[in-house]
Amino acid sequence: MARILVVDDSPTETHQFVNALARQGHQVLTATSGNDGIDIACAEQPDIILMDVVMPGINGFQATRQITRSETTSHIPVIIVSSKSQDADRIWGERQGACGYLVKPVDDRTLIDTVNHVLGE
Repeated sequence: MARILVVDDSPTETHQFVNALARQGHQVLTATSGNDGIDIACAEQPDIILMDVVMPGINGFQATRQITRSETTSHIPVIIVSSKSQDADRIWGERQGACGYLVKPVDDRTLIDTVNHVLGE
């Protein structure tokens, strides 16, 4: 299965995502800030990244832009998973390079279906 990086500063959200993904057999890495997410993405080269937006330090939009525009990580698909639900947020996320956008709260089935779609499964 896939190696998935979850970047989210909420322990509750992270726990939900890790459990849902692990039940599907995925290996899950976690980061609690945009900066850590970038560092882990570079070092671990996950198959996909789930990125929150509102976090300490650089936000998820900024982290997504850095990941999707860096030579070492541009091949890694990023799905933004955020409580920001406006159309402008979704459009801005896509402009930063995100290949998907989910609005919290996300049920496990939607999360898994979206991840599988992006992974081509």
